[in-house]
Amino acid sequence: MSVTNVAIIGASGYTGLELLKMLINHPHFNITYVANTEGNMTLKELHPSLEGVYECDIQKADIDEVAKVSELVFLALPHKAAMAYVKPLLQKGLKVVDLSADYRLELETYEKHYCEHTDKENLTHAVYGLPELFRDEIKKARLIANPGCYPTSAILGALPFMKYKKEGSAFIVDAKSGVSGAGKKLSDVTHFVNVNDNFFAYNPLGHRHAPEIAEKLNIDFSDVSFVPHLVPATRGMISSIYMQVSGDFDPIEVLKEYYKDEKFVRIRENPVDMKSVAGTHFCDIFAKRNGDTLFISSAIDNLLKGASSAAVANANLMMGYDEHISLPTIAYVP
Repeated sequence: MSVTNVAIIGASGYTGLELLKMLINHPHFNITYVANTEGNMTLKELHPSLEGVYECDIQKADIDEVAKVSELVFLALPHKAAMAYVKPLLQKGLKVVDLSADYRLELETYEKHYCEHTDKENLTHAVYGLPELFRDEIKKARLIANPGCYPTSAILGALPFMKYKKEGSAFIVDAKSGVSGAGKKLSDVTHFVNVNDNFFAYNPLGHRHAPEIAEKLNIDFSDVSFVPHLVPATRGMISSIYMQVSGDFDPIEVLKEYYKDEKFVRIRENPVDMKSVAGTHFCDIFAKRNGDTLFISSAIDNLLKGASSAAVANANLMMGYDEHISLPTIAYVP
């Protein structure tokens, strides 16, 4: 059995933990290096839930050391920090799956919504890591730009219907996410007292994921109205998508035909819910039409299909393994 040595840089956060949970029992990936920005601790100190499950030391991230022991690197770092690692890692011949936003967008769009890009050359070589769109390209890639969680939910829900969308009409995404989507660092917004028994929109019509949705669906950014909400749940994400359509079609039949070969996209006969996908790599989709108005309901686990299990799927494809290996299928129900 072939084995690939892999490293995780950015193991402290929720996505780093989810990567570890999947890679520990992966039959082809051997974890050889786990790092964060501090190092000098053990895995059980960093993530007590893994005590007795897997033991290793947490290193202070060092590119030269990573290159000595790894062939593929998962970067679970914030935007801007990730691009500083990608260039030297690629120069040393490693493959990279980047979970940040640094390589998802075209240069002008990225710099408008994030910051100055310091690795423009590799930006043009990155493949957007959504297998449902770019599976063949992912297989040949050295650098994967793992998609954002909201865009994953919205894009997968809308893709089958884009040919029916009325040109120039509004594309509305009303999305909800569990609090883990905001990351591990505490803020006034994510403080328990603010989130518990509460529900609110944040950064409406200005969220950075809106241009990612527009770019990958090949629609005008001016047509996209994206409003994310925070719900008092740990994980899960649901997108309610509204668009004006034309033509004669049955939405459920369109979905079934489009995703007939996709193991991890489930077409539902009723509106979807977050609980049924929490803890899994599944994307559940439902759609209903009323005249020219189409409603699409799409649910994923924001930390998995929206981040870490997507990264593992991409790595599987990059290294020539079955895409579905080690992807979680059992939901956290009840």
